[in-house]
Formats: sequence, structure tokens, C-alpha cells
Amino acid sequence: MKNKVKQIARKILHQREITVFLIILLVVAVTTIIQPKFLNTNNLRSIALSVSVDGLFAIGLTMALILGGIELSVGGVSAMTCVIAGYLALQGVNIWVACLASIASGLIVGIFNGFMISKIGLPPFIVTLSMENLARGMAYIITTGSPLSVSGHLPKSFRFFATGYVFGVPVLFIIFVVISAITFVFMKYSKMCRNMFYVGSNENAARLSGINVDRVKIGVYVIIALISTIAGLLSLGRFNVATPELSKGAETTAISAAVIGGTSMTGGVGGVLGTVLGIFLLKIVNSALVMMNVSVYWQEFVQGAILVLAVTIDYLNQRRKGRTSYFMKFLGLDKVVRKTVETD
Repeated sequence: MKNKVKQIARKILHQREITVFLIILLVVAVTTIIQPKFLNTNNLRSIALSVSVDGLFAIGLTMALILGGIELSVGGVSAMTCVIAGYLALQGVNIWVACLASIASGLIVGIFNGFMISKIGLPPFIVTLSMENLARGMAYIITTGSPLSVSGHLPKSFRFFATGYVFGVPVLFIIFVVISAITFVFMKYSKMCRNMFYVGSNENAARLSGINVDRVKIGVYVIIALISTIAGLLSLGRFNVATPELSKGAETTAISAAVIGGTSMTGGVGGVLGTVLGIFLLKIVNSALVMMNVSVYWQEFVQGAILVLAVTIDYLNQRRKGRTSYFMKFLGLDKVVRKTVETD
């Protein structure tokens, strides 16, 4: 009987989503005991709003990591597309036309990233890091470094998507849930998304089996750019400001959420559900620190510590499997993995 209980416990703990969910419950329970106001309506809405935009970035990073790459330009793309829409709105352009222009610019970025990575063969780290600077630089050029206030230039129909409520639930959070659900379904049943897992697991084997690897890579980076653009437009509607500083450092939070949720940095493993739970854990921890009057400066420290812990756990798991990712190769950890596996 005891052996069966142990086996069941091990199976549960091996399911990363269940483990993260249990940690969330523990954090919520402890925080509620210390600060009973933690579960009030206003704080829950605040957490939901905080989760929404960063959660979109996390979904994009999840896809990039599953593909065996990395995406460091999501924040810059979000800022650029937000600024483009805001600038056009200030010039008297209909906001929905401005949104189309922003989406088009985001898609161009996605195609460029995918093309440079797949066709030219440049490392994803270099391409996306460069694009982060290019996109954010474009935002600075358009705004000359100063935030653009678009208050009074955005119709209520547009702002409703970022500031409205349906039965007390923020529409912004509903949009995040819908996009998460769509991505989850596509990852389960879409051929391109299934191919994404194959490419991330073994690119050479995927190519030999007839999968158009280049098309998969370009498609994934285009989707990520589209999600980043949506995040930028929602931020414009929420804050009424188009700023080149938007979403700075969003990549760190997104990677943390993805890895915490079980997405492997070696590629081929991951899922949206785990990422959603991961972003919830990060935001709940941040909210708990605020509710307990912990200095805001500690939030960055705690988030960094969580990222280090999550990456370390992923690294140790992959070391046992003898697998290395591009990210590990870039950091020079692939040789460490190889030597460790050989000695083991």
C-alpha cells in the first residue's frame, strides 16, 4: 500500500503543472493568513490585469523555447507597435486603421526574425536581441524619447478591450484566457504546432522526415510577433500612453513563467497550461510581497531568484538526459553536460 502511495505521489510531482498549482495554493494560503485582504476583489482584479499582458509574452516565449530557440524582442516589438498606433491616432488616423498598420509592422518583424534564423542560419539569440534594440530604437525615433499621450484620441470601443469589465471580470484578462485557450488547442491539434515540437526535439530528424523546418520556424516567429503586437495595442488602450519604455524587461518574466511551467530550454517540451500557471505564480508572489509591505525592490530580486532556480532545475533534468539547447551552447554549458553524462 505504501509503495502504491509513493508511486502515485511521484507521478503527481513529475507533472510540473500540478506541482506549480500546489505551490500557488500554498503561497495564497500563507499570504491570506498573514494578510486576510489578499483575496479581496480589488486585489484579485489587480493580479488578473498584471497577468494578462505579461502572460501573452510568456505564451510567445513558450513557443520559441519549444522550437529550440529564444525570443528576446517581444518587449521591443510591443513598444514599437504601441507607439505606431498611438502616433497615427494623434495624426487623426482612425484607431482601427492604426491597429492594422501596427499589426502589419509586427508581422514584418516576425517574418524578418524567422527568415534570418531559418534561411540565413543566424543564432536566435543574436537575431532577436538585435531586433529588440531595432524595434525599441524605432519607438524612440518616432516619439523622440517622450511618451505620447493619446487621451481623448481613443474611442470607448477600443478602450473597452483594455479597461472594460464583463460580470466583474476584466476584459483584458478574458482576452488573455481566450488567446491561451486558442494556443493550447492549436498546440494539441495543429499540424504546424506539432511540427514545432518535432523541430525542437531534433531538427535534423524533423528535416529528414519531410517537415519543412524553415516554414515552421518562420511561422512560429510570426505568431510570436503577432501576440506581442496585441499586447502592445492592449497596453495602449489601458494606459492611454504610447511610450518607448513599454514592456522593458518583459522577456525575463516571460522566460521565468515558461520554464517554471515545465517548458524546457532544450526544446521540444512545454505547454501553455504550465506557462499560464507559471505567470500566475510570479504575479501572486509579487502581489503577496506588496501586501506584506515588502519593498518593491525585492520583487525584482525574488523574480530573478525564481528564474535561476527554474533554469537550474531544467538544466539538471536535461543533464540527466544528455540533451543541450542552443541557449546552453551559447553559454558554453553543452560541454559541461557532455562531460557530466560521460562521467555518470
